[in-house]
Amino acid sequence: MLKLKNNKTFITEVIFLGFQTSKEISIFVFLLLLTVYLLTLFGNLLIILLVYNSNSLHTPMYFFLTQLSLSDIMLTTDIAPNLLYILLHKGTSMPLTNCILQQFIFVVMECSECLLLTVMSYDRYLAICKPLQYMSIMNNLFCMHLIIISWSLSICCMMVGAITIACLNFCGPNIIDHFFCDYLQLLSLSCSDTFWILLEMILNSIPFLFLPFLIVIISYSYVIFTILKIPSNAGKQKAFSTCSSHLMVVCIFYVTLIVIYDLPANEQSLTIRKLASLFYTMGTPLINPIIYSLRNRDIKFAFAKLKKWFW
Repeated sequence: MLKLKNNKTFITEVIFLGFQTSKEISIFVFLLLLTVYLLTLFGNLLIILLVYNSNSLHTPMYFFLTQLSLSDIMLTTDIAPNLLYILLHKGTSMPLTNCILQQFIFVVMECSECLLLTVMSYDRYLAICKPLQYMSIMNNLFCMHLIIISWSLSICCMMVGAITIACLNFCGPNIIDHFFCDYLQLLSLSCSDTFWILLEMILNSIPFLFLPFLIVIISYSYVIFTILKIPSNAGKQKAFSTCSSHLMVVCIFYVTLIVIYDLPANEQSLTIRKLASLFYTMGTPLINPIIYSLRNRDIKFAFAKLKKWFW
């Protein structure tokens, strides 16, 4: 849809192309992703319920895990409904304001997850490297402050970007070759100067991507060094088991982001970026609760207790 303003034509909606596949494949992928989405909701809500109901899980690590699950639920819910609609109808349109809102929620969840994973890395560093000081440092008030700061920074900083984008003029074309409102493709539709927005995006990557990644690397360097100094193999295995799940999630998170944002701009890389984005928005929110539950005795025990209430 087009709007005339000051003798210039501006777009008011965008069209998503999604994945160009046959009807049979689209229906199969639709059913697969619908199942993944429902399992994601179930798995992450179950994590939150288990931590809330089990006193043994009322620790900083599991408190941060509930926030990660909440972020995963909001991320996949922001993307999944529109993606499923695209698969059924081989593309769809969306008002430009809704597109900007979707993109805002996406980057907020992306940034908050990055900060939450960093906080969890710091938590594992204290638990393994400074066990005697752990409880005095990671008290309830400090944990709450970390969570509030993570969410507040993500929302406030990304809101500035969303407001700036909303003030741009979009002259078209109005086609986005993706299944959600991708940041760079949205900016490519604008006929306004986007230099300062791109600069803002680069500057935001420092506190929300590079600095957290550096903190994660430093934290786990100390953790690995401390574990290697433990004399017994049983002690090493026990210490490593407390952080192995989180380390796996961190690796999946950053490898996926590298694929999404660092590939060169060409047709082949666009397809790879779409698949990586699909894995990030639909796959990782499902994988995270699986990794934490399968490799965690406390979660398994809490789940066994919960089952007794129903059976």
